[in-house]
Amino acid sequence: MKYTEREVLQFVEENDVKFVKLMFCDIFGALKSISIVSSELGNVFRKGLIFDASKLIGFMNVSSTDLLLFPDPNTLALLPWRPQQGRVVRFFCTVKYPDGTVFEGDGRSFLKNAIDYAKAKGYNFQIGTSCEFYVFEKSQDERPTKIPHDYAGYCDAAPVDKGENLRRDICLTLEQMDIFPESSRHENGPGQNEIDFQYSNALKAADNLVTFKNVVKSVADRNGLYATFMPKPLYDRPGSGLHITLFCMKGTENIFAPRCGELSKEASSMTAGILNRIKDITLLLNSTASSYSRLGNLLAPKYVSWSHENYAQLLRVPVSGQEENGIILRSPDNTCNPYFALGILIYACIEGAVKGAELCEPVNFSTTGASREVLSKLEKLPESLDEAVKAANDSEFLHEHMPENLLSHILAVKAAEAKEYNSCEDKDAFETVRYFYTL
Repeated sequence: MKYTEREVLQFVEENDVKFVKLMFCDIFGALKSISIVSSELGNVFRKGLIFDASKLIGFMNVSSTDLLLFPDPNTLALLPWRPQQGRVVRFFCTVKYPDGTVFEGDGRSFLKNAIDYAKAKGYNFQIGTSCEFYVFEKSQDERPTKIPHDYAGYCDAAPVDKGENLRRDICLTLEQMDIFPESSRHENGPGQNEIDFQYSNALKAADNLVTFKNVVKSVADRNGLYATFMPKPLYDRPGSGLHITLFCMKGTENIFAPRCGELSKEASSMTAGILNRIKDITLLLNSTASSYSRLGNLLAPKYVSWSHENYAQLLRVPVSGQEENGIILRSPDNTCNPYFALGILIYACIEGAVKGAELCEPVNFSTTGASREVLSKLEKLPESLDEAVKAANDSEFLHEHMPENLLSHILAVKAAEAKEYNSCEDKDAFETVRYFYTL
């Protein structure tokens, strides 16, 4: 919904709002917030709110100056799990320097630029997501354990599926924030759940992902449980991914709507655009060492491949005749900064369309059990954080589309993380300590 600053201030006054949470993500997608009393909101709209970015590694070690938060009035939302008297609202913010220029690491601005770039070429992307996460029990002293909330499997029903009421609570909370889940289910792993979302514009889809993660963790905590988006919390069980579906409008037409059972040339070229750049951008889609424990295991994608029908490939592009057909990308996980992830995917699609990239042949067979000779012909995704860092560093595409100091900082931090991971003998312990309690 569109709001003016005046309408927001009126809403705050009329709805007994006492506190405002100014939310923003660091360059790695970690959610941060600062709270203000509602009487200060008008001043913050005009002047911004200063914070010390030097204390946060995710703000590129900015030390010469403070940064400022400017709330986006269109992102107004009540937090339903907070008290109904003295209510709390949140806004997502644009991060700027004191001179008014946008901070290079502001993901929302990066995504806005990608959206504008696509529109200038005549394209408008709509994005849907499917998000997987695990739920674990807490100990008596409220610490997270690795005891799954249940031992149900894919699409099992209650009472085996103990997550049914939790997912219901999550979905109802999201709806109160004008975020509309499409479906929910138990996934393959014990205590693993999935919630799918309706299509929306790219910026809203990214905002919704950030909100979703916050809601899941808050609702789970309220129920005495611990939710994690760690890609591989249980080494011998399925990992948790973030499946991204992109469909693209050109005027009033979805270019991925099949024509006589075939993709249009533009749709094929956009698909090729993602395949051609997927190794370059994997670091932005899968940003932790745990991400690569997931990829290539238990049906998570390993190869740079696509298919119309085979669900196990990296990309699936259905030709079922539905108007909402699109590209379904299965490799990302929720360690990504969704603003950079969706933005760079849009740039890859547009590059493919503009250059008329040729789409390779589909892989319509299961790679599980395929012969070495067959598999040797398929290109692989990066198999480690090390490989992903190198591919990103060598990528002309990323250097073209991302601010150089932003990309350099991401590469430096992730190279150090990969080095630390490689030097650790107990990889499972490293992943648990580094990621389980934070993601």
